[in-house]
Amino acid sequence: MTEKLFCFGLGFSTRLVTNHLREEGWKIAGTTRSVEKADSLRAQGIEPHIFSDDVPVADIRDVLKGVTHVLISAPPGGNGDPVLAHHAGDLAALPRGTWIGYLSTTGVYGDRDGATVTEEDDLIPSGKRGRRRVAAEKAWFDLGQRHGLCVQSFRLAGIYGPGRNALETVRSGRARRVVKPGQVFSRIHVEDIAQTVLASIKRPNAGAAYNVCDDDAAPPQDVIAYACGLLGMDPPPEEDFETANLSPMAASFYEDNKRVANDRIKSELGVKLRFADYKAGLLALHDEILAKINGAGTDTL
Repeated sequence: MTEKLFCFGLGFSTRLVTNHLREEGWKIAGTTRSVEKADSLRAQGIEPHIFSDDVPVADIRDVLKGVTHVLISAPPGGNGDPVLAHHAGDLAALPRGTWIGYLSTTGVYGDRDGATVTEEDDLIPSGKRGRRRVAAEKAWFDLGQRHGLCVQSFRLAGIYGPGRNALETVRSGRARRVVKPGQVFSRIHVEDIAQTVLASIKRPNAGAAYNVCDDDAAPPQDVIAYACGLLGMDPPPEEDFETANLSPMAASFYEDNKRVANDRIKSELGVKLRFADYKAGLLALHDEILAKINGAGTDTL
């Protein structure tokens, strides 16, 4: 039987997963918000469906026929998890043992004043987004327990990768080095998200939660400085967090200060990180930028 993956949200964090599985002969279907994106996905051999917070997937029961795995990257909103709000009953009708992966966030742990958290720690989120994630995780695990579905949660750290990273921020002129003493963030390259999800598909573990992050939680200003060094640019001046005049959204990212342990993905799933820290990840991305530029006939950034 051909395996089939359905993704609620075919975006930055899921596309490497789908690309890999397509190469292995899987059928891929999933959702997008726009007709234009749906046309693009169809041209790539992916079966597209329109879905958003207020638009459920049409004819979902027919759509889910033959689906063996489900991956959810759609975030919860003010009215809760949109996938569960529209399609909890439809997913509950899937065969027992169906693999379901939920892309969550390390924000579920809240602020730990720089201490290290593991998957065994209590979930005590600091802000509204974190509380929504905790509620969504619980709802997914409850659905799995009630209906015999193999639900796993992947708690992602700050995501970066091609087109979305500190190098691009610096090159665009938007980089700032905001310093909050003692503040660190954990990060994860999108390729390591993909390999963790793929490893879970091969080693399903109902009810498991996995921290998905690299080995080096680091201050954000250090990441910007390293990116500037790779690009041969002077780093922007440091700004004190208390007087930095950040937007409410930007300031909210500084609410939580913690280091995230990733031992479980290594011991249970056999993951060997391709990018163990932000320096390895940014260096590889920088090399990709240089290769593209040199291929175009110039050696300048």
